[in-house]
Amino acid sequence: MSYDRLTADNAAVLFVDHQTGLANGVQTQSPPEFINNVKALVTIAQIYKLPSIITTSAADGPNGPIMPVVAQGLPDATVVHRPGQINAFDNADFAAAVKKTGRKKLLIAGISTEVCVAFVALSAKSLGYEPYAVLDASGTWSKLVEDAAIARMLQAGVTPITWVAVGAELLGTWASATGEAHAKLMGDHLPFSGNNMAGFLAAKGQK
Repeated sequence: MSYDRLTADNAAVLFVDHQTGLANGVQTQSPPEFINNVKALVTIAQIYKLPSIITTSAADGPNGPIMPVVAQGLPDATVVHRPGQINAFDNADFAAAVKKTGRKKLLIAGISTEVCVAFVALSAKSLGYEPYAVLDASGTWSKLVEDAAIARMLQAGVTPITWVAVGAELLGTWASATGEAHAKLMGDHLPFSGNNMAGFLAAKGQK
């Protein structure tokens, strides 16, 4: 095994079907937890200036528009509205947008885990990308369903990960220029980490 780390230069983020109607069906996390985790991943994309692609499925129907936390947090992201393809990679515009990023490491989150995330991750793997399933920024209606999806992705070589691990690997060192922004991220989205943020800022002579 080789350990090729995520960096701000080799990763892109794919937000797959984070739509208001679909979000109503997420039962694997509480609504506040899910929104917090999605917002944290959005913030990571902002901090590290990661190319971001947002895609929807039938956004003018019951699936609903893009969740505000995603749409408002990433106003410059590429948005691909799919008319019906379940696997986003079956949409030529989405596949082209992913290729255009020039990145091989794809951070994939979405609703639902076993369809929107798993199908994209499996297709990405078959196309030569290195997919990472950001599990806590994804959701579905059943833990059994989620567990089956994770097992399927693991079997195919998809890397499971969480937003905290994504952020930490991108940060690398607190001495980084992004250290202060990252400390705020942690304080905002991981409550107990507020103490860490306070200590970091105190060490820099700030209040």
